[in-house]
Amino acid sequence: MAVNEIKQSDPVKDGQGLAIDNGCCPFEVAGAELVADPAGIVWWDQERCLIVSDLHLEKGSSFARRGQMLPPYDTSATLARLQRVVDFWQPQTVIALGDSFHDKSASMRLSQSNRDDLAAMCRSVDWIWITGNHDPEPPVDLAGLAVDQLAIGPLYFCHEPGASDPSGAISGHLHPAAKIRRQGRSIRRRCFAISPKRAILPAFGAYTGGLNVLDRAYKGLFEGRSFHVLMMGDDQVYRLAARKLS
Repeated sequence: MAVNEIKQSDPVKDGQGLAIDNGCCPFEVAGAELVADPAGIVWWDQERCLIVSDLHLEKGSSFARRGQMLPPYDTSATLARLQRVVDFWQPQTVIALGDSFHDKSASMRLSQSNRDDLAAMCRSVDWIWITGNHDPEPPVDLAGLAVDQLAIGPLYFCHEPGASDPSGAISGHLHPAAKIRRQGRSIRRRCFAISPKRAILPAFGAYTGGLNVLDRAYKGLFEGRSFHVLMMGDDQVYRLAARKLS
């Protein structure tokens, strides 16, 4: 996605400390140095922590139970993408920011192969499940610590962002997306919504959509348009001021 006036990211380091230029974009929240990966995750190098939100595993099977048939491949696709970023960044900790499963019984509907793949990932790191509105209970028979919220250093991790969150809030839930217009053409992509005090991550799941960051659901989370987005291209993250969005 080539768009004028969009700042390209600087090279960052992967989980092994090697300099790379893979389209990532560094940013700061509450003084913590973070990296937005075009795959839709955040890397916190100081803590060797990978942060991901809104996997919505088994969304396809949840819809099928209600008579709306979707191809039953969303969980496999989502886990394959997640495994790739885990392999790349090699985290010590993974924080899943809630709605990891699409409903309360979704973890019990995992196929055996998907369960095995997810279980192996959970055992390979310190896995933290933040509970969400779709998955208020811990997943069944999977490793990891389940909590409603978590503070590590200057950062506060939760599922749903709120106006009263402390500085350093890292959340998901809203599935942020951004839209711009260039030369009569509209471009809409998932994005990270960022200010010096908070970050809202895009949804990672295969069947998840996006909500425009200018929607009233974001009211009170940022001071007007005094924030920016990190817009996800195919292989690059692009920094845009909110005032340039439509």
